Amino acid sequence: MPLPMRAVIIRGAAVFAVAGLLLTGCVSKQDNAGSQKAPATVPLSELSDVTLQIGDQKGGTEALLRAAGALEGVPYKVAFSTFTSGPPQIEAATAGKIDFAITGNTPPIFGAASNAKVKVVSAYDGGGIGDQVLVHTDSPITTIADLKGKRIAVGKGSSAHGHILAQLKNAGLTPNDVELVFLQPADALSAFQQRAVDSWVIWDPYTAQVAQQFPVRSIGQAKDVTNGYWFGVASDQTLADAKRNSALQDLLIRFEKAAKWAQDHPQQWAQSYSAAVGLDPRAAEVSQARSLRLPTALNDDVIASEQKIADIFAESGQIQTAPKFADWVDKRYNDALGPLLISRS
Repeated sequence: MPLPMRAVIIRGAAVFAVAGLLLTGCVSKQDNAGSQKAPATVPLSELSDVTLQIGDQKGGTEALLRAAGALEGVPYKVAFSTFTSGPPQIEAATAGKIDFAITGNTPPIFGAASNAKVKVVSAYDGGGIGDQVLVHTDSPITTIADLKGKRIAVGKGSSAHGHILAQLKNAGLTPNDVELVFLQPADALSAFQQRAVDSWVIWDPYTAQVAQQFPVRSIGQAKDVTNGYWFGVASDQTLADAKRNSALQDLLIRFEKAAKWAQDHPQQWAQSYSAAVGLDPRAAEVSQARSLRLPTALNDDVIASEQKIADIFAESGQIQTAPKFADWVDKRYNDALGPLLISRS
C-alpha cells in the first residue's frame, strides 16, 4: 500500500535554513558572479578518495541513477541527501554541505539574486506539463483570473513560484491581487486539503500523486508559460576543486545516460521509481511519462528564457532587482555532455 502523501513528501528530508537565501536585499553582489576557470581534469583512477555529496528531491536523481545501473563501477563515492524543494538545495550548496543538485527553474534565480556560491552547469527539459495550478474539483475557480483575492499555496523560490507569477502576469494580475501563502509541499498539501487555501501551485510527482488521492482540477500548467527546465547546480567550491570537478563531470555523463535509459524503458523506470520513493505506481507512471528530466543544451536560448523569469520576479516585487542570469552559468561541461542530449518528442 502506498504511503500517505504527507509521509512520502517528507520522508528522509534534510532541513536547511533558507532565510538568508531569500533575503535578497541584504547581500553583496560583487564576489560570486561569473564563471571561474576550470581546473585540470583528474583521471578517474585517482578519485577513490572523493565523495560527491548530491542533493535530491523525492528520490528523483538517486532513484534514476540506481535504476539505470549508472552507479555501477563509479570510481568515487556518492552520498545523497533528500530535500523538500530547490531553495534549500541552493542554500546547502552555498554552505558547502552538498556539491551538486538538480533544481527547478526558479531556485537558481533566487540563488543568483542572493549572491549564492553556486553555478548552473547543466540543463534538463521537464516539459512543464506536470507543473500545475490546482483547485478542488468543486471550486468555483475556473481560470487564473478567478484567483483574484484568493489564497494560493506555493513554495517560495521554487519553480512553482515562478510559474504562478507568470500565470498571474498573463492574466493581468500581480501578486498584490492575490495572497501568496508560502509553504513547503507537505504543509501546502495539508492547507489545501483543509481548504485553508484556494489553490495549490505544485510540480510532479506531487501533482500526479494528489490527483490520485482526492478530486482536483488544473486551471493552468507551466508548458508554454514558463520554460519547464530543471538545472544542475554545483557549488563554487566543487567547481574549483580538481578532483570533485572531474568526478562531477563523470556523474553528469552517467545521469544523461540514465535519462536515456528511462526514456527507452518507461514502464521499468516507473516501477522502479514507485518502489524507491513509496509512490503510488500509477502516479509514478503519470509523472515520469510527462515530466522525465531530459538532458538539454545549456545554451543562450535557455539562459535567455531564465532571464525572462528573473525579470518577472523583479517586476512583481518578489526580488529587489533581476540578476543577470548568465553570470551564474558555467558551461565547462557542455562539450562532454553535448553528445548525450535528448530531444523531447
